[in-house]
Formats: sequence, C-alpha cells, structure tokens
Amino acid sequence: MPYMMVDIEADGPIPGDYSMICFGAIIVEPELNRTFYGRLKPISDKFIPNALAVSGFSRQETEAFDDPKSVMESFRDWIKVECKVRALFVSDNNGFDWQFVNWYFHHFLGNNPFGFSSTNLGSLYKGLVKDTFVNFKHLRKTKHTHHPVDDARGNAEALLAMKEKMGLKINFE
Repeated sequence: MPYMMVDIEADGPIPGDYSMICFGAIIVEPELNRTFYGRLKPISDKFIPNALAVSGFSRQETEAFDDPKSVMESFRDWIKVECKVRALFVSDNNGFDWQFVNWYFHHFLGNNPFGFSSTNLGSLYKGLVKDTFVNFKHLRKTKHTHHPVDDARGNAEALLAMKEKMGLKINFE
C-alpha cells in the first residue's frame, strides 16, 4: 500500500466556512521525488488573517489561485497515475489536514480516493517509542517552512527514519 504524506494550509479552522489555501502531497519512498502541489481560490468570504498569514499569501493573492474543483480533479488524477492501489493518507496533524482534503474531495468530486481513514504521524511515533510526551519532529531533514510540499517532505523523511532507524514495520509498495 502506498503511503502519501499530505500537508495543507488554510485560512481558518474548518472547511466549508473557511478555505484550504494550498496543499502538498508526496509519496513516501526513499527518493521522495513524486510530489503534488495545489493552490486553491477561496470558497468563502470568511478568513482569519492570522491563519492566512501562516501560508505566506495575502488574501488578494489567494483570490487569483486556481478553481478548487479543478485542483481536486488534478490531485485525484495524479493519485490515480502514481498509485495503482488506494493510498494511505498520512499527516502530521491529520485531524486538521484530513478534514480539509476529505471535505474538498467530497464537496467538489463526490468521493475521496483515500477512502474514509487517515493516519496521524505523531501518534504513530508516540506508539513506536511508547511515550505520549515526545514528538517525531527531530527526524525531519527538510526545514518546516509552511510550504506544504516542504512540510510533507520533512514528515515523509521522519516516517522513513522510523522505518530505517527504528524498525517500524511498514511496506511502501
């Protein structure tokens, strides 16, 4: 089963009322060279300036981004080409990232190619080391920049380190 690390940036806390501004995805494998990046035009007039600021974009810039439906279609099509079987969605904060990706897929396309579940990278690490008070972020190589492809890459590097250095039983086929 292919693992896909996903990271999103949004202008607020929930989909529908607020907008996913951009997202990145990377297929977890040693090369880390299969990536997707999408920038989406806002779907709502509502936004929280401090939340939007994390993305590095202004509201005016986001209004020139791509149509959300076409971005989600492109992402779905990319997933179909890159993953011959259903991929597993993995995220640093899947409670946040998953809700936006899932909502956008269902709202704009009627279904989600990831199915109905996701995995939280932080929880996986906590279980692996049997300590709920630690985090995995020291395993990243790529700096966390809030560009979603960079952040997804760093998280994918952490998952690879869990396999290679810590013995996590996982198959990226």
